Amino acid sequence: MGVISESTAKHQRHALASAAAFRTEIAGTGNVRVDTRLPFRCATPMKSLFVAVRKMSALFHYVLFVIALPAAITHAAETFDAATLLRSAETALKSGKPAEAAELAGKILASDPKDFRAWFLRARAYEETRDYARAVADYDAGLTLNTNAPIAYQRRGEAQFRLGHFKESIADFDKFIELMPAQAPQHWQRGIALYYAGRYDDGRKQFELHQTANPHDVENAVWHFLCTARAAGIEKARAALIPIEGDARVPMSQVHSLFAGRLKPEDVLAAAKAGDPPPSQLDNQLFYAHLYLGLYFEATGDARLAREHIFQAATQFKADHYMGDVARVHAQVLRKKPGG
Repeated sequence: MGVISESTAKHQRHALASAAAFRTEIAGTGNVRVDTRLPFRCATPMKSLFVAVRKMSALFHYVLFVIALPAAITHAAETFDAATLLRSAETALKSGKPAEAAELAGKILASDPKDFRAWFLRARAYEETRDYARAVADYDAGLTLNTNAPIAYQRRGEAQFRLGHFKESIADFDKFIELMPAQAPQHWQRGIALYYAGRYDDGRKQFELHQTANPHDVENAVWHFLCTARAAGIEKARAALIPIEGDARVPMSQVHSLFAGRLKPEDVLAAAKAGDPPPSQLDNQLFYAHLYLGLYFEATGDARLAREHIFQAATQFKADHYMGDVARVHAQVLRKKPGG
């Protein structure tokens, strides 16, 4: 091997130092793989190239950020708007504006059809407008997304009853009780649905259970009577009539005495009209008088008088409550019978 001159060695040492410095800087930029086999004379041009690439990469990421920022802001705004719309819909519903509530809930669902809260809220709005078929459909959709919603089952059960879907109503009430078993004794609505579904013995048991939670309610004793009469006859029903004290509603005392065989139908109507009550109170008292007279005549086998009183209860009085719905449902059942 020949001897390297001091000048040549000096130039080689300088080149190696330049290459090492280049490798160190590029390595600091991140994911760039440096080929140390490059000729020393290429080090400076390659360094410039890689620095330019690094700058272009930073610029590219900045552009992506600028492009994505409006979408992120829009998404956040939509999320905020959904929460605002839901609160507005709840306020509208509480303020007696169900159509507005339904519209607002619809806007939420158009953006996010998986928002079960909006389905349930719109269902409640439809209930307020007596659009029970659409209410049931919305409860169906909401309960598909959230099965652990006992109040939704309860409300759908009520809507199903109002549509005359008694088996479906009972299924929903049963699901409600499954999720909230402590509420079973309170559930008089389930007993009424059982009566209309023809499950009289189950209805009797439900009203006996309800008696433990509500011992001063004449209506509970009457529905227990009706179930027993259907299952075992009028005499056994009268013998098993639950005694009630303390129901001050007019004409409930007279209704109980009617089913016990101590008063006549005209006594119930006279009690409802007595004392010249204000129009709204008279309307309510006559509603209950006609409803329970109709049920009494049905139990005792007088179909003509049963229809007459049930139809009066269903059509002549406002009765904007669940028992009013019971009267209207009963009228629908009678209309479907031959000659209805």
